[in-house]
Amino acid sequence: MTGASGYIGGRLVPELLDAGYRVRCLVRTPRKLRDQPWAGRVEVVQGDVTDAGSVAAAMAGADVAYYLVHALGAGRDFERTDRQAARVFGEQARWAGVGRLIYLGGLTPAGVPERELSPHLRSRAEVGHILLGSGVPTAVLRAAVIIGSGSASFEMLRYLTERLPVMITPRWVHTHIQPIAVRDVLRVLVGCAGLPSDVSRAFDIGGPEVLTYLEMMHRYAAVAGLPRRLIVPVPVLTPGLSSQWVGLVTPVPASIARPLTESLRHEVVCRERDIERYVPSPPGHPVGFDRAVALALQRVRDAQVATRWSSASVPGAPSGPLPTDPEWAGGSLYTDVRQRHADVAPEALWDVVESIGGENGWYSFPLAWAVRGWLDRLVGGVGLRRGRRDARRLRVGDSLDFWRVEEIERGRLLRLRAEMRLPGLAWLEMCVDEEGAGGARYRQRALFHPHGLLGQLYWWSVSPFHAIVFGGMARNIVRAAERVRKPASAADDSAARTGLRPPSAGR
Repeated sequence: MTGASGYIGGRLVPELLDAGYRVRCLVRTPRKLRDQPWAGRVEVVQGDVTDAGSVAAAMAGADVAYYLVHALGAGRDFERTDRQAARVFGEQARWAGVGRLIYLGGLTPAGVPERELSPHLRSRAEVGHILLGSGVPTAVLRAAVIIGSGSASFEMLRYLTERLPVMITPRWVHTHIQPIAVRDVLRVLVGCAGLPSDVSRAFDIGGPEVLTYLEMMHRYAAVAGLPRRLIVPVPVLTPGLSSQWVGLVTPVPASIARPLTESLRHEVVCRERDIERYVPSPPGHPVGFDRAVALALQRVRDAQVATRWSSASVPGAPSGPLPTDPEWAGGSLYTDVRQRHADVAPEALWDVVESIGGENGWYSFPLAWAVRGWLDRLVGGVGLRRGRRDARRLRVGDSLDFWRVEEIERGRLLRLRAEMRLPGLAWLEMCVDEEGAGGARYRQRALFHPHGLLGQLYWWSVSPFHAIVFGGMARNIVRAAERVRKPASAADDSAARTGLRPPSAGR
């Protein structure tokens, strides 16, 4: 299994385990799987799909190999990277004697030459061709819009519809699409593991309805109990402008919105349903659009979103060595350190720390955080609106607004790595220690490793505000934890309006 830390892969692993398969995951960062509820039931091989050695190690003894990775338009060379990875994967599968490859790609429009497709769709089609030509029996599943809690397509639809009662939209809202529920995608992916060895081909997969994006927005509004939306299509919004517009309104950044919107320029409708001969649909499947939306919304409301589109690393997001390396070899490392005593048990303080971000906010100067998020969106970053997968619990690899959880030692340490656009690498570390007489100590470190002169200038330009932002954050986190012990009051309501209410209050 590749892509186990991503949206589809993270949901497919437990489905395969429940179906009785033994699963081995190839991942670049094994600790991202550590907090998954199924982590103890799988084998893990560290590596990358472009590295033949690690792919060979993962393939050894495997009967079926799932290819669920895609660059999603990351950088100018993403098509070359996808091509190289697919070739390595197919070659190593053949040499290892793997009996079946399974790939989830994109549904391509009928009658449109592949050279005229968007780079995103063209690359996905090319990967399918490479795997089919590998000499290993391959099933290429081609899907359009996937409807499920946390999917990028669903989040885009959800936020556009919920936030804008009146919309000026691109022409692609009239494009016909055959959406499919994520549970049907998973069901077919599992079923393909048992395909006969003489089946090696592409299959179109989709739900029971063909809709325009306009109809999808109106149907979403009806299922969500919203008034009917007024939608005015205009011809002037190019894919580039559309992606900026989507990035402005939704949590999906323009870098990911662009390949999604480019894919909507052409009709993507199933031309055959041959997969039914091999993986027949049980009663109630494939799931209709309205039910798929209702199920996804219920998952969101119940805080039971297993994976999100942001589970995978964001294209172009910064990464680097841990700031705790004893031999820091990267030059300057600037830090801002804050400590405070909390007159509460460590567990109460930790509850506030682990619930930070998303709707609970960052406990200091909300306007400054909002402005930083907007600036990040303007330069193509993820911004501050990705929120959280779960309102109370975090796990390694979770996205958290414009941070990602790099390490968590529950009850003691939370380390976040910045994924906003920066001239350097940045981390935010929060620690809780037990202190005498039943109290706790809160320790907070902001770390920044600058890249070049611009990074140096950035640090010194923002450092005058650290006392307000980071100092206020430490102070208000402690206050929020201490306020849990007191009954709700008007003061608490005032605190809630400024982002200082502890996460357990008002629930």
